[in-house]
Amino acid sequence: MEKKTREEAHQEILDKVAEYCRTYHQKPAFEEGQRIPYASRVYDEQEMVNLVDSALEFWLTSGRYTDEFEQKLAQYLGIRYCSLVNSGSSANLLAFMALTSPLLGERQIRRGDEIITVAAGFPTTVTPMIQYGAVPVFVDVTIPQYNIDVHRLEGALSEKTKAVMLAHTLGNPFDLKSVKEFCDRHGLWLVEDNCDALGSRYTMGGEEKFTGTVGDLGTSSFYPPHHMTMGEGGAVYTDNPLLHKIVRSLRDWGRDCICPSGKDNLCGHRFDRQYGQLPLGYDHKYVYSHFGYNLKATDMQAAIGCAQLEKFPGFAKKRRHNFSYLYRALEETQEKLILPEACPNSDPSWFGFLITCKEGTDRTKLVQAIEEKGVQTRMLFAGNLTKHPCFDQMRESGAGYRIAGNLDVTDRIMKDSFWVGVYPGMTDEMLSYMAKAIREAI
Repeated sequence: MEKKTREEAHQEILDKVAEYCRTYHQKPAFEEGQRIPYASRVYDEQEMVNLVDSALEFWLTSGRYTDEFEQKLAQYLGIRYCSLVNSGSSANLLAFMALTSPLLGERQIRRGDEIITVAAGFPTTVTPMIQYGAVPVFVDVTIPQYNIDVHRLEGALSEKTKAVMLAHTLGNPFDLKSVKEFCDRHGLWLVEDNCDALGSRYTMGGEEKFTGTVGDLGTSSFYPPHHMTMGEGGAVYTDNPLLHKIVRSLRDWGRDCICPSGKDNLCGHRFDRQYGQLPLGYDHKYVYSHFGYNLKATDMQAAIGCAQLEKFPGFAKKRRHNFSYLYRALEETQEKLILPEACPNSDPSWFGFLITCKEGTDRTKLVQAIEEKGVQTRMLFAGNLTKHPCFDQMRESGAGYRIAGNLDVTDRIMKDSFWVGVYPGMTDEMLSYMAKAIREAI
């Protein structure tokens, strides 16, 4: 028997993986009564082939697929720098922590400084602030856009305010024009948590931009329910070279060195400079300019991401279609339900379809009835984050956070709102069944 070359054996394995995926990973056609999740992975043999290809290389940590993904995502977004990380939560951590770097001088966020945000969202937008010792200032939101009420921004401002950090709720952009103008007027950083909105677009000054690219930093998540997946994964992106340098340092243990894994002395000055109070010539590979972490993704994750990124424009198009289809199918319910609306000047890549029950419609009963018909639902994440047990000690002490005005609309969302999915794997038949289940339940 003729011995195969390494390349031949490698390709044979990949061909078999592709065949396996096509044979055993095909989803059956939808039938009424089957469970409809709010989100799920959408993939084909290319993701699985890329994953195995990376595994066979056995580099494991960030490598060539990571470089490819970072370059292609930055190119897609029209932005200069992208850093792949191991989760969307890590992306938010890095984006916030980058603003605490001493390299930023007077604009450095320090403990006790205030960050304007909202309580109607996911906790990891806020968690880095609290863990660092900054003070989140919570502002109310609006219905039916479910984003920050920009008319309350000036009332939330204080001499301690250093930044605004907000998520685009379920893919629907917040009023970027108003928020950006507010930040520019007061010299504040703007961080866009874009984890639920990758592919959403917003028009400012006649120019259409992707969300996540208007502020100083943007973040994404690649957890399975999100717009694209690596299983786990996230990204931080920016046009600011200094912020990019800081993000990379914090992501890679806090190193001052810019060499990637497996590379040494790219700067040519590994052993001839002095840093801090270290001896002259201390190995630059192990000089730390920040208190950092190891938040890199594996190259196997990045390999899946590269395949997903090729499909992504189609994913975003399908999300828009699914949202519109579901909206039309539920228009007749508006006497009892408030349907979501896109922010003006935006074109959302919808993550979900968010509904608020009007007076006389009980959300709990409605959700239970929908779930019994096999349609998975979700609340708007924390509802009101300040009501959760993680705030018990701060709430009792009256310290650690601040509420600007009131959170009446946030509380209503907590009580009366829920959402269903519009992920690209949904068919028109599934959407029709979902709409029917909701109509029959009200």
